[in-house]
Amino acid sequence: MSASCLRPGCPGHYLPDGYCDECGRKAPAGAVPEPATGAQPSHTAAGGTRGSARTGSGRTRGSRSGRSGTGRGRLGAGLVEIPRVPLRDPATAVMTDPVVSEPKRYCTSCDKPVGRGRDGRPGRTEGFCPHCGTAFSFLPRLAAGDVVHDRYEVLGALAYGGLGWIYLARDRNVSDSVSDRWVVLKGLINTADPDAAAAAVTERRYLVEIDHPNIVKIHDFVQHPDAKTGEQVGYIVMEYVGGRSLRDLLVDRRERTGEAGMPLAEVIAYGVEILPALDYLHGRDLLFCDFKPDNVIQAEEQLKLIDLGAVRHLSDEESAIYGTPGYQAPEIADEGPSVASDLYTVGRTLAVMALGSKGFTSTYADRLPTPDEAPLLALHDSFLRVLQRATHREADRRFASAGEFSEQLLGVLREVLSAADGTPRPSTSLRFTPERRTFGTAAGEVVAGEGGVDPREVAAALPTPLVDVLDPGAGFLASLGSGSPAEVVRALTAAPVTSPEVAFRLVRAHIDAGDLDTAAADLDVLAEEDPLDWRVDWHRGLAALAGGDTDAARTSFESVYRELPGERAARLALAAACECAGDTEAAAAHYARVWAVDRGFLSAAFGLARLRLAGGDRAGALTVLDQVPESSAQYLTAQVAATRAGIAGTAAGGGPVDDLIGAARRLERLTLDTERQSRLAAELLETALAWLGSGTPPARGTDQILGNDLTERGVRFGLERTYRMLAQHAHTREERWALVDRANAVRPRTLV
Repeated sequence: MSASCLRPGCPGHYLPDGYCDECGRKAPAGAVPEPATGAQPSHTAAGGTRGSARTGSGRTRGSRSGRSGTGRGRLGAGLVEIPRVPLRDPATAVMTDPVVSEPKRYCTSCDKPVGRGRDGRPGRTEGFCPHCGTAFSFLPRLAAGDVVHDRYEVLGALAYGGLGWIYLARDRNVSDSVSDRWVVLKGLINTADPDAAAAAVTERRYLVEIDHPNIVKIHDFVQHPDAKTGEQVGYIVMEYVGGRSLRDLLVDRRERTGEAGMPLAEVIAYGVEILPALDYLHGRDLLFCDFKPDNVIQAEEQLKLIDLGAVRHLSDEESAIYGTPGYQAPEIADEGPSVASDLYTVGRTLAVMALGSKGFTSTYADRLPTPDEAPLLALHDSFLRVLQRATHREADRRFASAGEFSEQLLGVLREVLSAADGTPRPSTSLRFTPERRTFGTAAGEVVAGEGGVDPREVAAALPTPLVDVLDPGAGFLASLGSGSPAEVVRALTAAPVTSPEVAFRLVRAHIDAGDLDTAAADLDVLAEEDPLDWRVDWHRGLAALAGGDTDAARTSFESVYRELPGERAARLALAAACECAGDTEAAAAHYARVWAVDRGFLSAAFGLARLRLAGGDRAGALTVLDQVPESSAQYLTAQVAATRAGIAGTAAGGGPVDDLIGAARRLERLTLDTERQSRLAAELLETALAWLGSGTPPARGTDQILGNDLTERGVRFGLERTYRMLAQHAHTREERWALVDRANAVRPRTLV
């Protein structure tokens, strides 16, 4: 059994990595040595298990070709500042007492505990496994002062792990009297262990050629005779990274602030920064296998993957599988590691960094906390959906690549930051076009329409998925001209090439033409061809909106948002579907997040303002409408809507007169043609007259509205002039006569 946690009142036990499985705190100095940085055999799934390795592409829905992630200019993706971690003096990094703690001693052959103490007596550090007879040794093979390969002078042991001791050494061939070049030597725990030896050979074959700024550099592979047996022992020579692991940073923050996790923006930035390193490995058919906070070090402003001991080739079906309980994907034991299982470990790592490690090897060993259990996830729905997709129990449902994972995670980072400080952080989507048109602008029209939004209008206005340039039909679609839906259907039906992109474009043409049955049949065929294609759900959502089935539309767009949590277009579509279905609370939340990130999604602004106004939050509605940029084609429409919001706030005594006066001043600043200006003026003055007639006189006698005294007489004169101005622009004789009659009726009595 592992040692009990020494924290008062905590029922947990220290795990093999040196941290409590309940409270997550690090073991006190002396109780358990420093945590391992090496990979450990998995005691719950695949330690020493040989499985059939597979690529596990986890293809994203609609992504036939994975998009590779790219490195960032600096830690934080250029969006968030992260505290620098100073480089550590190598001399202070070595262990003073390099001993493997008893809870971490396992047989490398049968994976059962060895070297454990009894009756108060300490366990043996060397011996033979009582279960299978395999020899074990947990003592360092090198000591301070040893010189390996006549070149590397050992300073001491740095750490230990499932695949070997790690030593700090000075490279005599490079160091001089001015500065030293420090390197890390990694050897084997037990030279008699064939699995460990095979792992070392794997490192020698595949890792020396790796060259990525976020992966520790392998310099050399050397041999040195064992002091006891004289056998040649292999050592990998790696660069020394003198920073701190993410695990150490997490524990340090908890001890300093009492908070379980790191700031969410920093956690996401870590993920965005390190995922390209995994993408690099995957592009070379290599799997990391043991990603966790211990195996990522921050030094200054850079992250590096360290301890490549568990790395294996995609085609390797024989080597032992190494990983860490709480991070390892559930299918490892049966199916072996894959790209999808690597991404699973990243998702679990992000969850631990954001929420803290408590319960992630027990209560949450095979699931994520719910939003009720972790309020942070309720506050940031997109982050929850990223984690859910990355750690989906079905490998094919996870992200297709580390590049795609990073792409969506970066979109979530923009959302988190914009929601925190109100500063938009737009970006060009790799998945969707901009909005085809702005929907829900009725409140900004001079002749206002009904409230709410028409589902058919939404279907015609939403962004469209970008065409995959590698699709065989991409060239034909680029040459496809515009025309009526029927003309487009005919052109696509006669297309010289058949491809998924041509098929989806034909579906959209059927939707635009109102032929929803044909569109549904075509989508069923596409779904059979690729059940994981998110574009099927996207077009099903469009068809449902066009047919007025708002609940079905919401279900479809929920699925798209689940697949692409970093895409504003997916969340905009879901917001509109929620509003059409009557769930205004959910719709407002989605609209708000879209608008906070990207002011190019004008439909989100009108939707959010519309729902806030309906909920009685006129100030909130005006704030959103005033955020529409002056350079936007919808700026005047937004200002008209804001003017109307002020008018509605005072109608029939429903709000303070300041709202009405503010609306009048806003109208005076607008540059509208005479007819539209007069129509809005008439609407505003009619509201003022009704307000005055409600028995609530203005508190100030000096107030004016559109140049008229805010009195019944003054407003009547102003309204009369406005009606007569509108009569001059009437389109029919009947309309002109009606306006003249209204002018005569509203005119106050005079002596002349």
